[in-house]
Amino acid sequence: MSGGIQPVPGAKPLSMWQQYGPSEKTVRGIVIGGITGGIEICITFPTEYVKTQLQLDERSATPKFKGPLDCVKQTVKGHGFFGLYRGLSVLLYGSIPKSSFRFGTFEYLKSQAADERGNLTPVMRLLCGLGAGLSEAVFAVTPMETVKVKFIHDQGLAQPKYKGFVHGVGCIVKAEGLGGIYKGVTATMAKQGSNQAIRFFVMETLKDWYREGDNTKPISKPIVGLMGAVAGAASVYGNTPIDVVKTRMQGLEAKKYKNTVDCAVQIWKKEGFFAFYKGTVPRLSRVCLDVGITFMIYDSIIEFLDRYWKKQ
Repeated sequence: MSGGIQPVPGAKPLSMWQQYGPSEKTVRGIVIGGITGGIEICITFPTEYVKTQLQLDERSATPKFKGPLDCVKQTVKGHGFFGLYRGLSVLLYGSIPKSSFRFGTFEYLKSQAADERGNLTPVMRLLCGLGAGLSEAVFAVTPMETVKVKFIHDQGLAQPKYKGFVHGVGCIVKAEGLGGIYKGVTATMAKQGSNQAIRFFVMETLKDWYREGDNTKPISKPIVGLMGAVAGAASVYGNTPIDVVKTRMQGLEAKKYKNTVDCAVQIWKKEGFFAFYKGTVPRLSRVCLDVGITFMIYDSIIEFLDRYWKKQ
């Protein structure tokens, strides 16, 4: 046999899928990652909505909101409780493939880079996380985030023009072409790449420290959630400025910026340094909750399937 995995003498022949297809861990990462993403976004969307509204409420103009609580109050007063869930369908359409690409890519890269005990070196933790972030940025996050931000921004207008997801996407593509849903792709790649590099590095480091290098040692779900929250907080302080620029580039007023760099320069000149950290409080709470819940759900499903398959 010239390629693929060489069979062991006397062993059962390997199928074409086993020889050349993705590993079991990669497939599980894709499927379980998608399920995890759908559950997580339904729980955390209100904080994402508030964060985006505050970032779009530019400091140079007359402020519409006094802060996160005021944003929640005005939204509920004007649109009811479920007003905090406007734009949810957009994130659901994108969250599942985003999480699938993230965990599937990470599991694949980890399977290629891990040592015989299944552990990664610090550098490889960063690189595998970076690869996962870039993958989700290109294939899922950029188009999904662009549509989401435009939807939320549109709903804040006196007369919203988007009637639903399909209608909204159609309007965007008709007015701006396919490139209209890839606005801010550079900033998104920078954000997601650094996000996942930091999160997976912190998460894998904390797990390795807790297990003392023994991957068979179980970690309770509350501890996993706490580790995820720490990883999420680290990523927030590491790249909130990138998130702000990305949001501006994907808003309805993105045309006033020449490119990502011009957007950052204009924010600095017109609004000052602290404008880059606008929305940090709601983003911090959202991300810590988001990452903690995500890793808890992901690990729980993995453990459940492991127990189920072992019984078969």
